[in-house]
Amino acid sequence: TGHVPAALVRMPGGASTRRYLRVRTPVASLVAMFVPDARPEEITTAAERARWPFLEVHELLHGRGVRVPRVLAEACDEGLLLLEDLGDETLAAFLERAPSRRAEVYRVAVTDLAGAQRSLASLPEGSVIATRAFDETLLRWELDHFREWGLDAQGRALPDAERARFDAIADRLARRIAAWPRGFVHRDYQSRNLMVRERGARERGAPTHVDGDALELVWIDFQDALLGPRVYDLVALLNDSYQSFDRAFIEARLDDFASAMSRDAAERAAIGREFDVVTVQRKLKDAGRFI
Repeated sequence: TGHVPAALVRMPGGASTRRYLRVRTPVASLVAMFVPDARPEEITTAAERARWPFLEVHELLHGRGVRVPRVLAEACDEGLLLLEDLGDETLAAFLERAPSRRAEVYRVAVTDLAGAQRSLASLPEGSVIATRAFDETLLRWELDHFREWGLDAQGRALPDAERARFDAIADRLARRIAAWPRGFVHRDYQSRNLMVRERGARERGAPTHVDGDALELVWIDFQDALLGPRVYDLVALLNDSYQSFDRAFIEARLDDFASAMSRDAAERAAIGREFDVVTVQRKLKDAGRFI
């Protein structure tokens, strides 16, 4: 605080309109998040102060033991937040540098997810997360998103009979997923939204209780968290659009998740079935979204 930035460096962004700048001062490196198109109806919650869902979800995750970037300053009216600088090593970048540690880092990711699901099993009254869910309408809309962009917009519109069949299957798929019990879902828990920290990269205030070469994952891009099926984030992670895994690797990580959740063999089998069903829905949505 009180230091004039010595340098501002634009950072790579994702698919959203959010922009990030690395702010270097004589004493620290920070990250500024700028949301240029924030509108009042999007940034006001049930809280007395007008705060972004990012901040509300951040506060909840931090309070329940999930590692998230520290918020150093906020100016929602100006579309700005100042955050802890976590460096540039996403899980995706880490895998490029250390591919031999893939199983290790993904065990951490699924174990962290299990821990978060347990700690977030109950939500505060009025939580923004509890106001939105993967209900049948949203799931069905995402499947239509695929049909609209992946088929119709590419000149591959379905004939009437096949369209009717697609609609019937999409209805059944959305209805089936929506009927499952709901819990906390990050919504985009994948390799570009997890930052990797190792011993020696903790100068900026990360926990000091992790010894040796242990890995720590920091969650980002969590502002769209909602309620949904327990496997949704597993699908985002293990059927990531930016990574490829064979089935044996996926099954091993599902085993890790089930073990971390203390699930028996029958529940582990159910997790696998749910994982495959949600994969169909999620990857169709992804196909339409990328187009």
